[in-house]
Amino acid sequence: MTTLSEADSRTLVAEAGVIVSRWATADTADNAAVAAEEMGFPVVVKLCGDAIAHKTERGLVRLSLTSADDVRVAATDLLGAATESDGDVELLVSTMVRGDRELIAGLVRDPQFGPCVMLGVGGVLAEAVADVAFRLAPLERLDAHELIDDLGSQTLLGPFRGQPAVDRDALADTLCALGDLAGDPAIASIDLNPLIVVEGQPMAVDALVERT
Repeated sequence: MTTLSEADSRTLVAEAGVIVSRWATADTADNAAVAAEEMGFPVVVKLCGDAIAHKTERGLVRLSLTSADDVRVAATDLLGAATESDGDVELLVSTMVRGDRELIAGLVRDPQFGPCVMLGVGGVLAEAVADVAFRLAPLERLDAHELIDDLGSQTLLGPFRGQPAVDRDALADTLCALGDLAGDPAIASIDLNPLIVVEGQPMAVDALVERT
């Protein structure tokens, strides 16, 4: 089993129809600063590579950077944190996305049922709420909407803290895209965590694809 880098994972799911936050890759701290200036601040900078699956646990993510100098310092630090076992690495620069609601979605292959699309409540509430639902893949749009309806935390999907309700059609598009990717037997799993709801639109700010 191997993992794709976040950059390659983002590319794969975006081409399938998942909305992802704006991003770019860079091979140097200076190029990361240029990319950040082009997309606008604040940004996030991460160390990215095929062997780096759990960036947060290793402290390989820098959030809320508000200037080119901040990006250069963070990027230099991240490149310096790379180990030999990480192999080839690069920097991933992304817009800093903010929202009051976070979801998780993904594709898993169950030994008994086969490929399934997963949707759940994400963020700090994920473990406490444990609100997750599954549907067999691939999905028809009706299946995707029923999967959304299966979540127990329906109030989080409605208007929330002055924000509009989650666009269920857009969320269904994401779920159907994940279901379509189940047709590639080389894809073992996909993890979109989190999907941040921005003005009602679910947007993936991280992606991890595992291949057989």
